[in-house]
Amino acid sequence: RMNCSKTPDFVLSGMSSDPENQQFLFCLFMALYLLGLLGNSLLLLAIGTDIHLHTPMYFFLSQLSLVDLCFTTTTAPKMLEDLWTHNGSISFSGCLTQLYFFAVFADMDNLLLAIMAIDRYAAVCYPLHYPLVMRPSRCGVLVGISWGVAHLVSLVHILLLSQLSFHVNQEIPHFFCDFGPLLWLSCSDAQLNEDLTMALAGVLGISALFCVISSYARIFHAVARVPSAQGKRKALATCSSHLSMVILFYSTVFATYLKPPSTSHSSGELVAAVMYTLVTPTLNPFIYSLRNKNVKSSLKRILGMESSQDY
Repeated sequence: RMNCSKTPDFVLSGMSSDPENQQFLFCLFMALYLLGLLGNSLLLLAIGTDIHLHTPMYFFLSQLSLVDLCFTTTTAPKMLEDLWTHNGSISFSGCLTQLYFFAVFADMDNLLLAIMAIDRYAAVCYPLHYPLVMRPSRCGVLVGISWGVAHLVSLVHILLLSQLSFHVNQEIPHFFCDFGPLLWLSCSDAQLNEDLTMALAGVLGISALFCVISSYARIFHAVARVPSAQGKRKALATCSSHLSMVILFYSTVFATYLKPPSTSHSSGELVAAVMYTLVTPTLNPFIYSLRNKNVKSSLKRILGMESSQDY
């Protein structure tokens, strides 16, 4: 029987044990991480400095960019360090700290996408009442409550895990600390912890997804009643970027977590996790920038690409 401890050390196996592959992956993930930092930072700067972007939609988008910045920084630096040093060791406290913030920012991504769907529903279906419905104080309360809920749920997760004992010096078949792999290494009966963890994640995730689906169902119903094709396109244009992010986020989440037990630890699971933790947060600012004239104009001004000679 292996030794057990309340505070064991672990080893993250990472994406590959082949040194040549590790070198390639380091360069690839470093480029993605830096691109994500640049894209989200520029989007935050554009929204913060352009008074024309001080609206509810862009306020929520700025919060999403902030969360995505933090989300990638929770996992990418440790992954890059492990690829560079070929040493995936991580302490129990380091593992729980990473897991806590990973859960906070993942939940915030989920909740913000739901809030943004409600915002688009209000804008499309109730345009005359939109300034009153989505007034700044209400937007601030929605985001504040989301941060509170995300931290509370993550704290419960961590408290549940801290009560367990784990096999010492074991390898976690992942590039970051996640709930599933940790529970598999538990010496204790983790069934109650697993059930509570799944229940909390399920309630939060399903509630947010229900908000997204119901909001878009009503949006599409309202758009279908618009008589002109131009009017339909204009109404849908305000939702296209957000809908793209929703599809990208939930498809990668489902690919990562909704899987049969037999596929656990597979390379496909790790690829899906990379998409979820690194690629999606990197793509989000570019999805909005490329599809939004106001954001593109603001970014051109910041980058010094807009001048009187050009226009």
